[in-house]
Amino acid sequence: MLNRYHWFYYRLRSLSTAEVGFRLRQYFQKQADKQQVGWKASVLPATWPERIFAISSDNVPAFPFLHEQKIFEQTLDYRYPIDWHLDLSTNKRFPLTYAKEINIQNAAFGNVEYVWEVNRFLFLPALALRYQLTADPRELSRLTTLISSWVKANPYLLGVNWYSNQEVNIRLINWFICWNILDASILAKTDPVFQRFVESVWLPIIYQHCLYSRNNLPFPSTAGHQLIAGYAGLFVASSLWKFPESPAWHSFAQGGLEREMQRQQGANGINREGTAGSISFIADLFLLPYLTGLRTGNPFSARYTHQLENMFSYMAQLLDEQGHVPAYGDEGSGYVWYLDNPTPADNFRSLLSASAILFGDPLSKERSQGFDLKNRLLFGDEGLSKFEAVPARETTLGSQFYPAEGHYILRKQEAGTGEIYVHFNAATLGSSASAPHGHADALSFVMHVDGQPFFVDSGTYVQHSNSDWRRYFVSTRAHNTVCIDSENQAFQDDALRWLNPYVITTHKAEIRDYSDEVIASHNGYDRIGCSHQRRMAFDKRNNRLLIDDQVESRRTGNHTVEVLFHVHPAIRFRAKGRNHFILSHPQTKRLVVLQIDPVLQVEVVNGQQQPDLLGWYSAGLYQKQATCVFRAYLTLGAERRVELQHQITVQS
Repeated sequence: MLNRYHWFYYRLRSLSTAEVGFRLRQYFQKQADKQQVGWKASVLPATWPERIFAISSDNVPAFPFLHEQKIFEQTLDYRYPIDWHLDLSTNKRFPLTYAKEINIQNAAFGNVEYVWEVNRFLFLPALALRYQLTADPRELSRLTTLISSWVKANPYLLGVNWYSNQEVNIRLINWFICWNILDASILAKTDPVFQRFVESVWLPIIYQHCLYSRNNLPFPSTAGHQLIAGYAGLFVASSLWKFPESPAWHSFAQGGLEREMQRQQGANGINREGTAGSISFIADLFLLPYLTGLRTGNPFSARYTHQLENMFSYMAQLLDEQGHVPAYGDEGSGYVWYLDNPTPADNFRSLLSASAILFGDPLSKERSQGFDLKNRLLFGDEGLSKFEAVPARETTLGSQFYPAEGHYILRKQEAGTGEIYVHFNAATLGSSASAPHGHADALSFVMHVDGQPFFVDSGTYVQHSNSDWRRYFVSTRAHNTVCIDSENQAFQDDALRWLNPYVITTHKAEIRDYSDEVIASHNGYDRIGCSHQRRMAFDKRNNRLLIDDQVESRRTGNHTVEVLFHVHPAIRFRAKGRNHFILSHPQTKRLVVLQIDPVLQVEVVNGQQQPDLLGWYSAGLYQKQATCVFRAYLTLGAERRVELQHQITVQS
């Protein structure tokens, strides 16, 4: 456990001189901003802008339109008045007080993620499109009423919806999309009521959002996708609406995006944040400004373009044969915007459609779900022609290693047989010192067979709650790796902050015709005098994954060593002998044989809550269910070393 002395030591060590200065300036700005509470803007753009993206009602296929949005495990019906400060899951409300002094983790107010999800206005672009397709004035009235209601309920800097710069910018991006769908400048010329709404309500609140975005960016070295969101929202907004400050905002935001594309993405285009769930979110944040820049004559650099292409290339490789995204790190931040693909996998594959159009990549086209409504708005008929011109192929994928970022995909695909897919995680805890969305999952793995999950990452369940559930799902014990003395590989300070992040060293990484091998170690247990090295060897001839763990104790005292194998809730198993189990999944005929080193004691834990949490799986935020984990353990004596060997074999 982390005592108070160690907490101060690691927390201070994580602060750079620049960050200390930033925190001081942030404090004084917070005090000064109190004077701006409730301020009403009256600034209008010099001219009414032409839309940047256009969508023709003649070419829009039928799509299901609902007056509802799924808010995690709740449903919002936006035909009725919305309480913009209400947490739908608890019916608690956040206070209408100065935003920067609200404690968002105070359970008395509810769950802030439910509130923010509603306030992103993710449902609004579909409503704008509904009006554009039908010209039904009731749909336009509903849209203007929703925005007007929000403005009335959220005076400047009052309430939790002015707390997060990321949330402000996602809202701004959705208004940007709506303006383009409506072609609002032209609509205002023919509709006096709409014109009054735009001039008195919409443009002033857009200006306030731009101003807030520019003045409230997080500190670069501690922020991940939140910083990208700030630059992305400000860039697209200043590209469309020409306020007096827009040229300066535009230059500032474009420079920030260029910088973060290189800083936050590895050499192979993999985000350093340590989360699979954020990949599509971040890709949207980089893609929309990129296309906006092309349309407005402000293109991004060749380096930016190359990194964007690398991002999409990794996304195409990361999917298993059924289009599933294997999990690592936090579940992610949901969506930047969407029209007709409100599921993570659909949005992931929608972005691959964009990749096929931009870069002519056949693999991206193959792994996409075709030319969808979102891409029709972004690319129009020209985009459809480019998509159709990309050659159609059926690619047999093999293993793919990304040593610069520490991600290793061990894969065997055979026509008519299926796929064995393993993702081995030898990546850092996260891109920043605090790694807010990383999990303590060094040297963990997931395994899918024929597109079905067998060995899984436990998931996320919650993010902004500093609860026992948050602590469990990010813990080392919740992952398929080695845990020593029930300790995490790093110190968890609070829900979104780690201290003393570990360093991972890859000693060997080779792809061969019939076998792949990765050997890596981490220093997360140096503080207790222990070390862990793992070797992953994939025998492709025999469909066998060999896992070798070396654990060493360099000090006096005994240590409890656990090797954990978490399986998906759909998995059924039977014991065949000591430490020998046969696993099956209802969606594939192939069996998986797990053989755990015989020196270990093994117990199967399912949905345990006492004495501590173990054996739980989360398929998405605010979803959890019991599942089985094979907990193998032994006591390691002082100054001793043990080598453990396990096998996972896929049988036809």
